[in-house]
Amino acid sequence: MKGKQRFSSPILFTIAIVFLALIATSIGVTYIPMDVVFKAIGIKLGLFANSDIPNSLLLTITELRLPRVVASLIAGATLAICGAVFQSIFRNPICDPYMLGISSGASLGAAIAFTIGWDISIFGITIPALITALITLAVILAVSQVGKHKNTEKILLTGIAINFLISAVITLLMVINQQEMQKIVFWTMGSLASITWHNILFMLPVAVLAIFPLFYFAKDLNIMQLGSETAKSLGVNTQRVTLIVLISSSLLIASVVSVCGVIGFIGLIVPHIVRFIFGNNNRTLFLYSIFFGALFMLVADTLARTLAIPSELPVGSITALAGAPYFIYLLLKK
Repeated sequence: MKGKQRFSSPILFTIAIVFLALIATSIGVTYIPMDVVFKAIGIKLGLFANSDIPNSLLLTITELRLPRVVASLIAGATLAICGAVFQSIFRNPICDPYMLGISSGASLGAAIAFTIGWDISIFGITIPALITALITLAVILAVSQVGKHKNTEKILLTGIAINFLISAVITLLMVINQQEMQKIVFWTMGSLASITWHNILFMLPVAVLAIFPLFYFAKDLNIMQLGSETAKSLGVNTQRVTLIVLISSSLLIASVVSVCGVIGFIGLIVPHIVRFIFGNNNRTLFLYSIFFGALFMLVADTLARTLAIPSELPVGSITALAGAPYFIYLLLKK
């Protein structure tokens, strides 16, 4: 019976998220009935013949709203599982890609790409974003190892300092290259306004490929919670696991930042919610972080594009409004 419940829960979560995604697609400047949204998706997939839906309405659903909804699900799931991974590796409940500066490092690569004209295609932004994300991660780990005291708090503080430094560099790039300022500001605030199906075709394969090593090493990460020495005595190659997992996470972060910009606090909030409900086992934590992260981001982006109609809010501001108070709460609690 328990096995059936474990199997059915992900299926139920998937059905619920699909249903909520359809609702989110119907909401916007103009409300679109759910049956019209369903028919439009069927037409896009080739399941239905073209009906009496106006072409402008069909394009609004399939080329504007639906790609954005799908991208929000992928981005939220990606950022949430990366947050769970960082909290597991560093054994610190307030670690996430945003606080550690990995997201800012990726945005620096995107800013450099804009400055030197590499933003012709999405791949031109992603490669510099990945490189600077990995460099940022390497610098944080290197600086945190200097001195006698080596602990997770030192890594976190180093990440925050690097985050400030990168923000200063990005600001300088905006001042020096004012013609690209609007594009750079877009990445630093986070937005899904310009998402296309081409972005989805890039993000989805990267997410699937890079998430696989995280689940593969979930058991090793569980053992590493007991401490490096204990994990080594149990046969875990902690350095190899840490390196592979961090590189995979950085690739995930770079793929999201290169498309959606910097979106903070999802990786902080969601793993705590999942851990409170389902426990600390990383396999379960990673799985349900994907579901809850997708849901969190879907709600945040829907609010971002509907709260100030006809204008639009940066989705990063919505996640920050939820995440910053929660971060203060964690600091006070811990």
